[in-house]
Amino acid sequence: MFQPLTVAIGLRYLRAKRRNHFISFISMISMAGIAVGVAILITVISVMNGFEKELRERILGMVSHATVSTWDRAFGDWEPLVERAREHPGVVGAAPFVESMTLLKGRGVEGALVRGIDPGLEPDVSELAEQLVVGRLDDLGDARWQVLLGVELAAKLGVGPGDPVTIFAPEIRATAAGVVPQVRRFTVAGVFEAGVHEFDAGLAVVHWRDAQALFRMGDDISGVRLAFEDLFRARSIALELADELPGFYRVRDWTQQHANWFRAVQMEKTVMFIILSLIIVVAAFNIISTLVMLVTDKQADIAILKTMGLSPAGVMVVFVVQGMMIGVIGTLLGTVGGTLLALNVESIVAGLESLLNTEFLSADIYYISDLPSDLHVSDVVEFALLALGLSLVSTLYPAWRAGRTRPAEALRYE
Repeated sequence: MFQPLTVAIGLRYLRAKRRNHFISFISMISMAGIAVGVAILITVISVMNGFEKELRERILGMVSHATVSTWDRAFGDWEPLVERAREHPGVVGAAPFVESMTLLKGRGVEGALVRGIDPGLEPDVSELAEQLVVGRLDDLGDARWQVLLGVELAAKLGVGPGDPVTIFAPEIRATAAGVVPQVRRFTVAGVFEAGVHEFDAGLAVVHWRDAQALFRMGDDISGVRLAFEDLFRARSIALELADELPGFYRVRDWTQQHANWFRAVQMEKTVMFIILSLIIVVAAFNIISTLVMLVTDKQADIAILKTMGLSPAGVMVVFVVQGMMIGVIGTLLGTVGGTLLALNVESIVAGLESLLNTEFLSADIYYISDLPSDLHVSDVVEFALLALGLSLVSTLYPAWRAGRTRPAEALRYE
């Protein structure tokens, strides 16, 4: 028998054929409960990580990592910022933009955000060129007064490529006939689909020079869009660049521009973690019941061990080892199963859809029609440690009760 003795006895109790098969059954249920809880927790959180990653990529396909703008006036002296940004090692792109909320009229009328961009610099700060369904980004520079519309916005306006669209600027001008709004007729050069309702239904893109003329901004712009190698350092680098300019500037990164989206996803992940952790908690309670019944069943054995010199602490270790082995095996099975499930969930769902001849996430309803998964090693380690910690805590009371066994009372009727 290997040392230490207490560990050897605990493992022997785990392997031995018990007289009470009900205790063995409860042990298996506890082990299965921990395995299922850990596997489900890993899979669900990985899927939610996948949705968050997919959402982030789609939003950042249309939104730059950060923007620098002025508070209450047009951005006039913006060239130094672009030059400094291009010299910074962490910046991969910088481009001016002009934007304003306004009204568009085709066959229908819709409010939308009109954004003026530089077609030559836009690929450095967004993925608009890759999201065009019809047309090219360069079409904005080939001729004046061209516009690219989101696919849903184009449908609401009832227009397509080559159709005219009238854009009303939020400015008015005085004429002999009175005060009239500033308007300009544009031609639809293309349609894009970002996969995010906010952009597909509410964004129109024009050349930045056309936007300056439409909004009467002269040579001023609304701000500068920036893209970085590490998107999680967006705010710190943008603030660093803005501090080098004279005056006060407004810096907004991608997490602030769409804070509600990411806060909602983070809250859902937290709630799901709490709910699914209860499965592991229930399995841990089963370990308590298993060990309590085992301590009662092994009263005579415990008494003999104590009369042979085993200390109360040693008796506690025996039952802690047995309970922890249930937790370790269950955690190991759940970690392996959950990892395999998380890595293959897309193909598993696709197989189920094919087998059942149905579609769980219809592309006609949902923007994200597949089930993405993004497995993080840190999550796997966190969930495994949680299961092991709960297993350890669940062994303490039964082990303490075993250590308090009095040999004379336990052997009185033996």
